[in-house]
Amino acid sequence: MIKIRDRKRILVTGGAGFLGSHLVQRLLQEDNEVICLDNFYSGTKDNILPLMQHPRFELLRHDITFPLYVEVDEIYNLACPASPVHYQRDPVQTVKTNVLGSINMLGLAKRTHARILQASTSEVYGDPDIHPQPENYHGNVNPTGIRSCYDEGKRCAETLFFDYHRQHGVEIKVARIFNTYGPRMHPNDGRVVSNFFMQALEGSNITLYGDGRQTRSFCYVDDLIDGLIGLMQSPADVTGPINLGNPKELSIAELASQVIALSGSTSQLEFKELPQDDPRQRKPDITLARQLLGWEPKVMLAEGLRLTHQYFAGLARHV
Repeated sequence: MIKIRDRKRILVTGGAGFLGSHLVQRLLQEDNEVICLDNFYSGTKDNILPLMQHPRFELLRHDITFPLYVEVDEIYNLACPASPVHYQRDPVQTVKTNVLGSINMLGLAKRTHARILQASTSEVYGDPDIHPQPENYHGNVNPTGIRSCYDEGKRCAETLFFDYHRQHGVEIKVARIFNTYGPRMHPNDGRVVSNFFMQALEGSNITLYGDGRQTRSFCYVDDLIDGLIGLMQSPADVTGPINLGNPKELSIAELASQVIALSGSTSQLEFKELPQDDPRQRKPDITLARQLLGWEPKVMLAEGLRLTHQYFAGLARHV
């Protein structure tokens, strides 16, 4: 039996979101006390309803652009809309969440001597000139485009994390998260997996931007959560940034074909103009994750898509 005083008190910002809710659930399963913080801009209470009566779960409605005063041992900073539809809706607030939010969470970590993990993103690489992308690649990012609020916001957050580490000795971890999918994705977040499944289940045309030959690498959510927890629990000198994602690459058109087949849909492909600064290719080099964390994805794409299809099919039945 774990003594109550031995339990970690862990704060997860953005805890009602897609990734956050899976992380909160896993941390509770590992016998931690968890404070789930969210302002519900893109997260939803539906994701955490099964946890609301859990004795070690606490929900705070709060925006991290404002200071927070709680006592914690670890902080996972996941708060920020992660899909273009959501982060472009209020780009100024997206920048504030990344910059002011990071300052507030780092200040909390400094005061409480908590270890803090930043959920950064593969978007820091922009439209990459190097493939696959290693952590020492500094990226090809447009600082004034429609995606810049997120891309540059996350880049600035990484700067703040390393400056707090160097200047104040805060124990930091920085994960660069590549495309992740699975149950609890928002059905209208504009991301390719959720878009394809919802369109296929509705019998609508599958929308592809550009010629469909641009590539992505898709990591199932359970694998990603393993990576985040493994990074948080790694030795103090492992700060990152560390890529977390699936190095197996496929084209967007290939993904669409798999979704159509899995859904038994009669949907046809419909091609539209590629949005500004949409990357042509995205694939992580996970050498560091393998070496330092002993981590790599385990869930095959076919199995992950099957489980994700079940989730979206369930949503469609209740619409």
